[in-house]
Amino acid sequence: MIGTMPGVPDLERLAARTWRGLEEERHGDWLLRAGGGFSGRANSALVVGDPPSDLPTAVAAVTRWYAARGARPMAQVPSPGSEAADDAFAAAGWARGEDVLVLTASLGSWPEPSVPVELAPTPDEAWLRGYRYRGTPLPPVASAVLANADDPVFAAVRTAPGSAPTAAVARGVVVDGWLVVTAVTVDDAWRRRGLATAVMAALGSWARDRGGHSCLLQVSGDNAGALALYERLGFTEHHRYHYRLGPAPARSPT
Repeated sequence: MIGTMPGVPDLERLAARTWRGLEEERHGDWLLRAGGGFSGRANSALVVGDPPSDLPTAVAAVTRWYAARGARPMAQVPSPGSEAADDAFAAAGWARGEDVLVLTASLGSWPEPSVPVELAPTPDEAWLRGYRYRGTPLPPVASAVLANADDPVFAAVRTAPGSAPTAAVARGVVVDGWLVVTAVTVDDAWRRRGLATAVMAALGSWARDRGGHSCLLQVSGDNAGALALYERLGFTEHHRYHYRLGPAPARSPT
């Protein structure tokens, strides 16, 4: 990797530029994001740095911001560095979610892809069907969230030439020399054929052509298969984050 490894706050802010909410607002150093309910990162408060008030007041402000949008309040809490804020969310009764690992690797030694990988600036319908977010089809708002970055690229391995269904997909964005990879999905019928490695390699080559030197991705701590793949590609853990979930918004009487 080039230069000094960024700390947790800087790396989280960098990643947030590649996967944005459709609405964003600063609350001190915190970043409030809403994206129609699609994905935790686009619908949570990124808790790095300091809010403009004491922590209990800040937690209440975050709660109100999401309640005004009819959404359940959510906070993305990285560690190390945000332990005091995490304690404040816990004290307010916010439930804790699972750990997500933030992994980093150098792009310098990745191989060329072993199968043809298409790269496109926008996802077609086959790509959208191929991306299974947490194992489920995408909601309509997903397309807007996926496109809401500076020059994203969408990688696909097709089951046949043309606009055939995808066997594997992934998304990449380069920011400040960092390739941030998301949406890596391999169809169940095409697993164990090296396709995840192929889309990662294609994105790595694309990023190196644009001055990329390092890669970042996020993966659930219980995803053993993905962790094994990324370890083979040279990824190591930089830090972790988890979500805090506030109370569900009150429903209006019908």
